Amino acid sequence: ERRRRVAPLAAAPPARAAEEPLLRGIFEIGKRSCDVVLSGRRLRWSPILPESPTDDSSMALQAQEEIIEMKDVISVKLKRRRFAGQNKGGTLLGITIFKCLNKEENKLTDCAIHLNNLSEDHCQSWFRHLKEILNGFQNRPKSLKVFVNPSSHRREATHVYYEQVAPLFKLADIKTDVTVTEYEGHALSVLKECELQAFDGVVCVGGDGSVSEVAHGLLLRAQIDAGKDTDYVSNPARAPIPLGVIPAGTTNILAHTLYGIKHVVTAALHIVMGHIQAVDVCTFSTPSRLLRFGFSAMFGFGARTLALAEKHRWMPSSQRKDFAFIKTLADLKPEECELSFLPLEIPWEDSHEGDRKKKEKIKRKGSKDQWQKIQGHFLNVSIMAIPCLCSMAPRGLAPNTRLNNGSMALIVVQNTSRTEFIRHLKRYTSIKNQFNFPFVETYTVQEVKVQPRLKSGLDAKENMYLNAASAEGNCPWNIDGDLMKEASEVHVRVHPQLIDLYGVNTDDLESSQATCNCI
Repeated sequence: ERRRRVAPLAAAPPARAAEEPLLRGIFEIGKRSCDVVLSGRRLRWSPILPESPTDDSSMALQAQEEIIEMKDVISVKLKRRRFAGQNKGGTLLGITIFKCLNKEENKLTDCAIHLNNLSEDHCQSWFRHLKEILNGFQNRPKSLKVFVNPSSHRREATHVYYEQVAPLFKLADIKTDVTVTEYEGHALSVLKECELQAFDGVVCVGGDGSVSEVAHGLLLRAQIDAGKDTDYVSNPARAPIPLGVIPAGTTNILAHTLYGIKHVVTAALHIVMGHIQAVDVCTFSTPSRLLRFGFSAMFGFGARTLALAEKHRWMPSSQRKDFAFIKTLADLKPEECELSFLPLEIPWEDSHEGDRKKKEKIKRKGSKDQWQKIQGHFLNVSIMAIPCLCSMAPRGLAPNTRLNNGSMALIVVQNTSRTEFIRHLKRYTSIKNQFNFPFVETYTVQEVKVQPRLKSGLDAKENMYLNAASAEGNCPWNIDGDLMKEASEVHVRVHPQLIDLYGVNTDDLESSQATCNCI
């Protein structure tokens, strides 16, 4: 039996203890015998080379040490040879380590590294130690509640989950309870009743509307469990467990914002690895009740386009959205409304930790005199607590905000010609500043109130346009890709870091990339 062990040394400081060798042994890796050393932080190995009578630099180069950070390991399995039809047992061949690999353009993938050794005792000892290290990563989920919306985009969500996501969850030994939603509001109903304490996280496989419903349900459940009034939520409780997003829709804004890319495997691996990012959330309320928890909203052109698209559900998804966009643009008309907002004078990201108490004191001293008001005709009003990246807006719909800086971007597009408005929209697809127009105003805010002004004395065509959303004259809102209709004032507040999402901050994606070699 070819193996060597190093017993754990005396207690050391945490950082140093993570570097202390736990095991040392010999495995065959890539058809070469290697000296392998395991510590709490990393696994490293180098080929065992025959002694050379001369100082051969080429031999030294070949003996270069390879390293795997344990935080990048997805799973560890015992590798066995089995005969056809044999489900258990088999001849032990060694250990397989599955690693998360960073690729270009923020993509993640998995790769397998085989440590071959025929000794049962040797492999079992290494397997136990490797599993103990992986089990020590506390953010990694062991059990997940999964919602799959089979109607998302091209009805691909079910296939996406069972073909690409479920195998990765199984590989990481994550237990799942899957609900395939059957109607709008199904996920919300389940979240109100299910035993959330049995899960480490919730995952949604679908588009922006599906994710919005699950996020709303998760936060609504948090208010119920905290004994809060769900009709009026001024200081909401945080979501009890993280939310994971698997992109299976058309636009997938939240997935793009979290991962920097629409890529199913990347999203699944961020969940498996327990990469958690705190994110700001907005409440959308009328004077009498809470409408929704959400991340972003549009009133005006963006909402009218969605309302028209929803009326043509019988059309294929891409055609429906293109038709609604062109039709709404052809019938372009401004909304008359009053905007009241509370500016955020000190951006959260510009404040040092030592200034936080001072900043909070300034916020507490705020009075109604700080509110600013704009009244007029607006083509579009966007209120966004996250940057809202997507393939059509690579810089984001609100590039000046962040995931968790405690502020919202208020973007107001004043009435202008159709030609100028199209120029503004085209800027979103480029690297040019989409706000560098005299009719576009941007603000960093804490709260916004939107009060529509329904006009009287209009001709039949104008009344038909304004009341297209509903017979009662309710104005459409696009909240995270979900259509909502409300005639009264809507009050939007941002609540810092109200929910944890599986993912990474897109501000840090490029800097966090590491060069990794897969064997």
